[in-house]
Amino acid sequence: MTNKTYGPKTLAWGKLEKKASLLSSTNIASLFVGDPGREKTFSREVEGFYFDFSKQHFDAECLTYLLSLAEQTNVETGIKDLLSGKHVNNTEDRPAMHTALRRPVHTELLINKKNIMPSVKREHEKMRLIIDKLHSGQLKGYTGQTITDVVNIGIGGSYIGPLMTTEALFEYKTTDVKVHFVSSVGGAELSNVLDHIDADKTLFVVCSKSFETPETLINAQVARDWLYSVGGNSAIEAQFVGVSSNSSAMDRFGIVAENRLFLWDWVGGRYSIWSSIGFTLALTIGWERFEDFLSGGREMDEHFLMTPMDENLPVLLALIGVWNRNFLNISNHAILPYHDRLKFLPAYLQQLEMESNGKSIRRNGDLVQCDTCPIIWGELGTNAQHSFYQLLHQGTERTSIDFFLPVFSDVTTSKHHDIVKANCLAQIWALAEGDSKNHSAAAHQHCSGNRPSSLLIFEKLDPKTLGKLIALYEHKVYVQGIIWDVNSFDQWGVELGKFLATDMQRILSQDQLDDSSPALQQVIAKLRQWKA
Repeated sequence: MTNKTYGPKTLAWGKLEKKASLLSSTNIASLFVGDPGREKTFSREVEGFYFDFSKQHFDAECLTYLLSLAEQTNVETGIKDLLSGKHVNNTEDRPAMHTALRRPVHTELLINKKNIMPSVKREHEKMRLIIDKLHSGQLKGYTGQTITDVVNIGIGGSYIGPLMTTEALFEYKTTDVKVHFVSSVGGAELSNVLDHIDADKTLFVVCSKSFETPETLINAQVARDWLYSVGGNSAIEAQFVGVSSNSSAMDRFGIVAENRLFLWDWVGGRYSIWSSIGFTLALTIGWERFEDFLSGGREMDEHFLMTPMDENLPVLLALIGVWNRNFLNISNHAILPYHDRLKFLPAYLQQLEMESNGKSIRRNGDLVQCDTCPIIWGELGTNAQHSFYQLLHQGTERTSIDFFLPVFSDVTTSKHHDIVKANCLAQIWALAEGDSKNHSAAAHQHCSGNRPSSLLIFEKLDPKTLGKLIALYEHKVYVQGIIWDVNSFDQWGVELGKFLATDMQRILSQDQLDDSSPALQQVIAKLRQWKA
């Protein structure tokens, strides 16, 4: 990227700064008064989604400048680079090919002159074989008992991805096998699971690309010791599955070859649900529906590649986010789903966005010249209405919002869901317009409105729709990374924390204070004092 194509240096960026200043004297309600057709202008219906962004604080000229920003930062070229296998992860010199995992396996995709699709096909087939054995009862515990429980042990994307998707598609489950998730290294989470399962009827799935992630390995080792104490090596061989790129580490752990699923280095953890990390999801909903999930992601990839910028959902989402972050100076963004099964979506998107674009260094090593990723947070909409919506309506900190609403719900009766829909739309209306028609309200009752939001409506939350939704936000994040010129596929801040935690374990195990951590000397001394 050159200076001319770096977001803050483009001509469009300067025009957007001027536009933001002009719009500061308006509000969202007044924009509707001035443009009765605004809702039609600022909505798109594509790929099974109705996307309404008319409650954003901008106008048609502003959208034109945003689309120019995408053109001037070479977003279209960046999209082609991502999907063709170029090394878009420049700091680790490799492609980011999570999209390959949802491509038709008979196609060709060359990475470093080698077609990777046969290996994707092999892992799909191996994953399906294990799942089919579980469903049919052929995969048994060490005593010959049928497996009744599966425990997914992982952290980060190896935890929140399977957890979020399995919960989201709970109504599509095809098995009575119970799935449990363990990530916390504190011990209580794993202990609670072990207290409620039978040793000879439980399959453990250890998900770690390196098979060296400390939190995951500690939990896996405790689970292994627990199982080994009753069944020995035969129990470990029968009841542990590993998902990793580190075959030798899985060998040392005792995971047999037929229970190993491979994870490539070109798949990042937060993008890994499409890989064998999605084992528990595929187990829960069945292979055919897992393929529907993959096909949903693939259809969004095709939309992303083929659709003009002004109709391209990931691009529009990204540009709206850039507008709110960089020109309206909104530092936080809320994810508010109005569907109980999407309760883990805020946490999933929090990792996806903040780990990808929470960066202050450009791809060339220079400091960025603009703000990057906002703070991402959220909750189920109906629950949040009775907690932090007070701040959304009357707080001093302005928040941008994405609302999610299915037309139909498999979870509740139509009466329940009609109430949910009414609540969602009422909040959007109130956040945009405030109480402008209630002029008699006392000062402490006044809600000013002018809180920008977008609404994503879809018919129902099925596997294909969920696949499209996740891919939509993956691509949104990538487009913003292009404009901000940050690498959306590394996480060196995470790596630093891992390194320091390992070093701190060494320090805490010693009797003498270590002068390598002067800011923590008193805390370390107090911990030792109380432990003595």
